[in-house]
Amino acid sequence: MIFLKLFLSFFKIGLFGFGGGYAMISFIQDEVVRKNAWISSSEFTDIIAVSQMTPGPVGINSATYCGYAALMNDLAMNPDGLEWMGILGSVVATFALILPSFLLMLTISIFLMRYRKHPVVEMVFSGLRPAVVGLLAAAAILLMTKENFSAPNINVWQFWISVGLFLATFIGTRYYKIHPIKMICLAGFAGLILL
Repeated sequence: MIFLKLFLSFFKIGLFGFGGGYAMISFIQDEVVRKNAWISSSEFTDIIAVSQMTPGPVGINSATYCGYAALMNDLAMNPDGLEWMGILGSVVATFALILPSFLLMLTISIFLMRYRKHPVVEMVFSGLRPAVVGLLAAAAILLMTKENFSAPNINVWQFWISVGLFLATFIGTRYYKIHPIKMICLAGFAGLILL
């Protein structure tokens, strides 16, 4: 039963997740943390961090890890399950996430080449651009939680160091054009020393 729920959840995310992996983060969090409670909010934060550091699209990496974690957490509640089912959960979640995009791109590519200059098609793409920006902003805001930044009333030092690292990373990549991999390494090293 969990395989079907996992497939349907990630198929829905893949179908409506316009804007790529970062835009999908809020959808994935809503499905796996809030609606189905397959993983905790702090575990989801770890998944996003690992997904961003590993090669490949962040949405697909997140789906792969979430599928594995969902099955392993289900097996923990059901000790008769087999460990290899976590790998099968990864495959199901990843396949379900990719399938809608594959089918849509196959269908669209047939018609897009023929009608790409049509005014209706141009208006649709003009309307999608702001929606994608909104989804990316929602993903960024959803990750600004106490698991990532702490809170001033919980741990003042960790909160201000986290805010400082966030601002330094934003300024470094936006204005000084420091490569994102270098920023990840620098932020990780600073977090290791300061936190």
